[in-house]
Amino acid sequence: MSVGASRNLSGNSATVVTSQRVRDGHDDAYQSWQERMNRTVRHFDGFEGTELYPPVNGDENEWVVIFRFSSIDQLTAWLESGARQQLLDEGRPLFDGPATQEVLAGGTPAAPGQEAVTAVISHDVRPGRERDFEQWQSKILKAQERQPGFMGSELFRPLQGIQDHWVVAFRFDTREHLDAWLDSEVREELLKEGRNYFSSYDVRKIGSAFSGWFRFGDGGDEGVPANWKQAMAVVLALYPTVTVLNLAVNDELGDAGVPGYLNLFIGNLLSVSVLTWLLMPLVNRGLAFWLQPSRAKSARTHILGAIVVIVCWGILLTIFGLTLD
Repeated sequence: MSVGASRNLSGNSATVVTSQRVRDGHDDAYQSWQERMNRTVRHFDGFEGTELYPPVNGDENEWVVIFRFSSIDQLTAWLESGARQQLLDEGRPLFDGPATQEVLAGGTPAAPGQEAVTAVISHDVRPGRERDFEQWQSKILKAQERQPGFMGSELFRPLQGIQDHWVVAFRFDTREHLDAWLDSEVREELLKEGRNYFSSYDVRKIGSAFSGWFRFGDGGDEGVPANWKQAMAVVLALYPTVTVLNLAVNDELGDAGVPGYLNLFIGNLLSVSVLTWLLMPLVNRGLAFWLQPSRAKSARTHILGAIVVIVCWGILLTIFGLTLD
C-alpha cells in the first residue's frame, strides 16, 4: 500500500482518502471486511467519521473510502496501528493490487447541505520544479473558475519525511460538470504544459448520486448512508410521488394538449421538487435510525430498517393496486 501525505496549514483536521481495486466477484466480501475496519477505527482517539464510495461507471472496480480525524497525529496513530495492519493482512486476498492513499492535513469540507463531487489528484512533482508546479496550479484554478458548477479547489503540499506527493482536491456541483472539466480541451492543453513539472498523476473521483437528499441535523460531518440504503429510501419517496403526479397532473396536461416532451419535463420538475423539499426530509426523519451512519452500527439495525422500507413498499403497492385497478 503506497501512502501519500500532504499538509495544508489552514486547519487542524486530517483526512485519508484510500482507493482500492477489489477482485472480481469479491464485492460482498470486501464490504463485509470494510465494515469490520469501520467498527475498529471508531475506537481510536480523534475519529470523526468514515464514508465508503463504490465504483462509478468506467472505474475498474475501484472502491474509495474516507476516514476523518480531528488531527494529523491521531490519524497517523490509526494508520500505524497494529489493529489496522492486522485487518489489512486479512483483507489482502480480496484486493487486486496495492491500494493508494492520500493523507490531507487541514482543508475545508463542503458546506452543510451542499451537494458536491470531489476529485482528488496526486502528483509526483519533478525535483526543482516545485515553484513552477505551484504557478501552473494557479493557471489551472483560473481555468476551473470559468467552468460551470465549479465550487472550489485546495492545494496540499508534501509532508516532509513521509511522501513527496502534491495533492489537489477540487469540487464541482455535479458529476457531469466534473467530468466535463476533466475531459475538456482546456484542461488537456494545461496538462501538456504541466507534464514539464510532474512525472505522473492519479485521479480519484468521490461523490454520491443522492447525497444532497441525505443530511442529518445542522452539521455535514455525519456523511451519507450506504448507496443501497439511499436507493431504497429514494424509491420509497419516488414511487408515490410519480404515481400521484401522473394521476393529478400529467394526465390533465395530456388532455389539455400539452406536448409529451413538455409534459414529461413538468412532471420531472415537480417530482424533484416534492422529493427535495417535502418527502425526503420526512423519510430522513422517519428512517434516521437506519440511514444515519452514527446510529446504524449493528447488523440488526441494518436488517430492521430494510424490512421497514420493504413493508412500506408493500403498503404503497397495495394502496395503489386497490385504487387504480
